[in-house]
Amino acid sequence: MSLGILTNVAATYAENNLNQTQGSLQTVLQQLSSGSRINSGADDAAGLSIADGLHANEAALTQSAQNAQNGVGLLQTADGALSQVTNLLDRAVTLATEAANGGLTTAQSTAADTEFQSILTEIGNIGSSTNFNSTAVFSATATDFVVSDGTTAGTTTISATIGALSSANVGSGTGVDLSAQVLTSQTAAQTALGKITTAVADVAAQRGAIGASINQLNAAANVASSEQVNLSSAESAIRSTNYGQATSDLAKYQVLSQTGISALAQANSVQQEILKLLQ
Repeated sequence: MSLGILTNVAATYAENNLNQTQGSLQTVLQQLSSGSRINSGADDAAGLSIADGLHANEAALTQSAQNAQNGVGLLQTADGALSQVTNLLDRAVTLATEAANGGLTTAQSTAADTEFQSILTEIGNIGSSTNFNSTAVFSATATDFVVSDGTTAGTTTISATIGALSSANVGSGTGVDLSAQVLTSQTAAQTALGKITTAVADVAAQRGAIGASINQLNAAANVASSEQVNLSSAESAIRSTNYGQATSDLAKYQVLSQTGISALAQANSVQQEILKLLQ
């Protein structure tokens, strides 16, 4: 190689290599300080795209689990209210059975009817005043609970209908109308007894359907939570800094940085030898 001063090829090579080393060293230091392997799209464009997609799925699944739990809360509120309705109906059965015997005086029949009417009023109150998150619980309109991983294919809608509740509609389906039944004659009491017994069975069936929906929502919440954990693990594997690899790279680039600086200094000093030829 001839000696010249216009272009110091050795110094150029050394400088380019040193710049690359410094860039790699900066990236490794950023990974070590942030704990993340991907701090910009330039670090791993494909990995960033996958990790961001997984993160969106995680967010949807986390909220889906919460949606399902809110649904469980609503249904449990309804079930608790219906358990009180059952208690009231049990007392109504006692009153109707007592009145159907025909051994009551007029005053006693009136007292029994008064208590029965208060039971009907309380059932109506439960139906109209029971709410969850400021929303009426007892409604004939279905309530939809959405569980999703953020994709159309991964979206499931769980529909639950609790049903309306009033003295004219007790139990599942169209319910039993107790509003017109009054414990004033033996015949009326016997008719009321049959209606009340049917209402008890209908309420039990209604609570069974609610229980099935609660189990379905709990299962959906558990699945969503499990998927969220697995996706979080997958995202972490993509994003997180591998400290074993990063510390090894740090040592490598620190050595290369030092040797690169030394090599650049040596390359620059080579041209100084030309001055000796001019002496």
